[in-house]
Amino acid sequence: MIYGIGTDIIQISRIEAALARNGDRFAQRILGPEEYAKYLRRRGKVAVRGIRFLATRFAAKEAFSKAIGLGMRMPMTWRGVQFLNAPSGRPIAVANGVLKEYMDNNGLSAQVTLTDEADYAVAFVIVEKNA
Repeated sequence: MIYGIGTDIIQISRIEAALARNGDRFAQRILGPEEYAKYLRRRGKVAVRGIRFLATRFAAKEAFSKAIGLGMRMPMTWRGVQFLNAPSGRPIAVANGVLKEYMDNNGLSAQVTLTDEADYAVAFVIVEKNA
């Protein structure tokens, strides 16, 4: 059963400007440890790939916070959920800490899709309540 849906679109230049102002502290605030490592690898190869990666994860976390119905308040935090990839490449939501407990206690799981183009990153999340 669908518990909630959320979508978010972000102009990639906004993420680029935040990085210019705050450096990697901005990325560290938004990304979980595995996401941050992947961001550094992508940025190390081609800077714009790192920026786009960060933009998609920012959008995904915003969309997830809407779908779960909490917004950005406990137990939802920027680093409380990471958007990683299954071996097939499909993006997956991986909650941790108190957010994982909240999701487990409420029988919730999430499906996510991410995309980016030259100017925008978009995320769509469906949170399901398991029967």
